This record gives sequence, structure tokens and C-alpha cells, in this order.
Amino acid sequence: ILTEAALGCEAGVLDYAVVGVGVNLAPPPGGFPPALAGIAGALFAAPPPGDAMARFAADVWERFFAGYRRLPDTGFLDGYRRRSFLLGQQIEVLGPSGALLLNAVLATYLNVYYTDVLNLTTVWGGAFLAVFPIVSKIIDAITNIVMGYIIDRTRTKQGKARPWLLLSAPLVAVTGILLFTVPSGNRTVQVIWVMLSYNLFYSFAYTIYNMSHNLMVPLSTRNTEQRGSLSVFNQISTIMMSGIIVALIFPMLIMPQLGVDKSKWIVTMSILSCIALPLTLMEYYFTKERITLEGGEQKKESVAMVTQLKAIFSDKYMIIIFIYFLIFTVGSTIKNISLVYFSNYVLGTYNDGKTQTMLSVIGGIPMGIGIFAVWPLAKKFGKRNLTAIGFIFYAVGSAICWLAPTNMVIVLIGQFIKNIGGLPCSYVFMALFADVLDHVEWKNGFRCDGIAMSIYNTIAVASVGICTGVFNLILSKSGYVAPYLDAAGQLIAVQPASVKSAITFTFVGLETITGIVLAILLLFLNVEKN
Repeated sequence: ILTEAALGCEAGVLDYAVVGVGVNLAPPPGGFPPALAGIAGALFAAPPPGDAMARFAADVWERFFAGYRRLPDTGFLDGYRRRSFLLGQQIEVLGPSGALLLNAVLATYLNVYYTDVLNLTTVWGGAFLAVFPIVSKIIDAITNIVMGYIIDRTRTKQGKARPWLLLSAPLVAVTGILLFTVPSGNRTVQVIWVMLSYNLFYSFAYTIYNMSHNLMVPLSTRNTEQRGSLSVFNQISTIMMSGIIVALIFPMLIMPQLGVDKSKWIVTMSILSCIALPLTLMEYYFTKERITLEGGEQKKESVAMVTQLKAIFSDKYMIIIFIYFLIFTVGSTIKNISLVYFSNYVLGTYNDGKTQTMLSVIGGIPMGIGIFAVWPLAKKFGKRNLTAIGFIFYAVGSAICWLAPTNMVIVLIGQFIKNIGGLPCSYVFMALFADVLDHVEWKNGFRCDGIAMSIYNTIAVASVGICTGVFNLILSKSGYVAPYLDAAGQLIAVQPASVKSAITFTFVGLETITGIVLAILLLFLNVEKN
């Protein structure tokens, strides 16, 4: 019923494994609940003799050690395979790929469509693209909370999350298309269309999908090992979308063909939106909420939200880690938004097909290496210490890029150093967050995981809108000129020095500063010792 293990990365084998086994000797008083009556069983129909439990435990241990002493003979695995209900089952990986691909593309290129194709940078004196993303993400943060409340209270034969997954399939596809089919001509109509379509997708359709999709792993099984495997396979979709298609294929092959041609953008993004429909339907049809269907969600005495919030915001480590996450998210989000602009105007030329790809590859190599190196180092030096040291490299690498932002070799070297430094925060943050949650429980006697995660998600969602608005305001005030076709049909994509300086700061300058601030801030996060 529970398995915990630690993998020794140096040797590639298990350091240890702890396995918990649960057996019903007799049915509970009054029998099993109706939802479990046809599933659960017991060794005895009535309460067994007084020494039955001790005799049974002794027999289990005798048989266990008999098999253990015969290792490496694994003949017992034949019996395991005959009894396993997991072998031969389908594992759904493609389903999430559709909506996740669309979202990954939008996160990188939707703002480019607004600034370069629709030329909205100057609307309302630059205020429109600065204000509307912030307001929209505030709405998005609220709808995330509301959607979680609705899902928790949904009761259907299909479960509580899967019906919303089904509903989200056509909604994501339709609203994804609406994001790009902005009418030409009247600027007021365009502004209204952009605001409505943006919120229909992010605050409505994708919120429904994302909330229900993220619940499928915990609602699919109680087995922690199975949950871990599902989480890994689920991550494959995200890695494939962001690491291969968006970071490599789009900048190399697709973006040079799109340019600033609105009709090509609409066709391309409509195809991606339509692909999301059948794949999301696959996710619905090939999943099952086993936890919900077995009636396993037990009611527990809950702690009042006000009490939980008081416990969270009175804990210095929780405040520090939220400030840490906010600063890191702001720096990395603005950097991610500015990646395309830095590649197009500072380091390379407009949609040259190679600059952004090179930056993405250099960013991806350390992430692959890090999965094998970070945890042994964190175990030796401590999670907080390793992350703080990493941020020093993070700041140094960004500073190197800042010194020579037009030199490809120097920028790639700086990016490699910076991304090496960013490895600990990528892999260790949630472990530090869990330590802080344990500290809150130790102080108060109850856990605050749900409300703490809600605050975490609110910071993540709101930061995207705020950072997008700030970045667009910087572009507008520095004199950004949207690309255009001259009389001869030649694409003109040139920016004044002020814009290049602003883009350089947002891509590498800001993270030089945040890296130093975060390294200092982490000195106060000594929760591992307390």
C-alpha cells in the first residue's frame, strides 16, 4: 500500500526501499462500505482468534525471508506477473500533448503576434498591452480558485474532474482559434476582440482543462508508486512540447515562414487548436477516476481557512519561500517573454531560424545533465546551500551575457553557466517547499498544503500577466517599432538602440540582479536545520 525508495545516481541502483503491506484479517464492524463491497475482502469472515494477527505476521516474515535468501533467483516474479492488474494496461501519453502544445506555443509567441502582427504596442499610448494582461491574469487567478471549488463539488458517474475535461476539449479548440482571428480595420473592435478572446481561452477554457487535467494523477490511483509513474509519463508531454516543438521546430522551421503574415498565423494556430480537440478527447476516454468511483474520498475534520492563512503568514520560512518564488518567477517570466525579441533584434536577425534554437539548446543541455547531478550534491551540501550557490553562477552567467549581448559565442557561454546555476532551483524548489510545509505543521499541529499551494499557484498565474504587461510597457516606452513590409515587399525589422538596450536588460540584465538577491535571501531560509 506504500512504497518509498531512494535511487543512488552514482551507481544507478536503489540505495534502499521501504514497502508497506496491508491485509484485512476481518471485515470492519458493519461490513465494507457499498462502494468497496465488491472490491475489498478479508481472510476471515468473522473476527479471528486472538493470536491470529501474530501468527499471520510471523508467517509473512518467514515466507519473505525465504524468498529473500534465494535472491538473485527471481522465480517468484512469475506469480507476481500472473496476479498483476497493471501489466498490459494502456498508459495515456498523447492526450495531454494537444492542449499542452497549444499552451506552450501561446506562452512563447502570442505576445509576438500582438506586437509584431497586430501592431498593438502603441494602442492607448502603450497602456493597452501593459494593463490588459495584468487585469486578465487577476481574473484567471480568481477563476482557478472558483474552478477548484466547483470540481470538488461535482458528483457524476464519470467522476468529478473528467466531465470538465470532456467539456474543455471543444472550448480549448474554439477559443484557441479566436485568439488569432482578430478582425482587421477598426482598432476598437480589435482591442475588444483581443480582451474577450484572451480571457475566454485563459480564464475559462484552459482553466477548466488545466484544473481537471492536473487532478487526473491523484484521482487515478491511491498507489504512490503508480502515481509516481503516471507523473513521469505525464511530464513527457510537457517536455516534448516545450523542449522539442516550441524550442526547436518552431524557431527553426515555422516562424521564418510565418513572418508578419496574419493569414499564415491564423492557419497555423487554427491547426494547432484543432489538433488539441481529438487529443483532449483521448485523455477523457482513456482515463478513469478510480479514487472517486470507489467512494474513497474520506471526509476529515477540516481546519478553517482563516486559521490556515494565519499559520502560513506567521511562519517566517513560508514568507521567505513565497518571496523567493515571486522574485524568481518575475525574473524568469520576463526573460522567457523577451527570448524571441532578444533573438530577433539583439543577438540575431528577425526569425533567422538559428539564434533562438541555439539559445534553447544551450538551455536544455544542463537540464538533462542536472537530473543525475543535483540530488547527490543536495544530499551532500544541503538543498538550501546548493540552490544559493547555484544562484551565484546564475547571476555570473547572466552578467557575462549582459557584457557582450551581440556576441554569439560569449552569450552561449554565459547562458550555459547561468543554466548550470539554475539547475538546483529547478529540481530542488518543491523539496524546500515541502520542508517549509512540514515546519508549519510542526509549529501548528495541522497541515496547510492545499491553501499554501493555492497561494503558490496564484503567484504563478498573476506573475505571468504582470510580467507581460511590464514587458510590453517597456517595449512601448523605449520606442518599439513593429516589423512591416516596405513598398517593394521587403520585411523591415529594425529597432532603435533604446529598444535593444531594454530587451537586453529584460533577457539577461534582470536575472543578474534577481540571481544575487535570491542567493542572499536563501541565507535566511535555514528550515533544514529547524
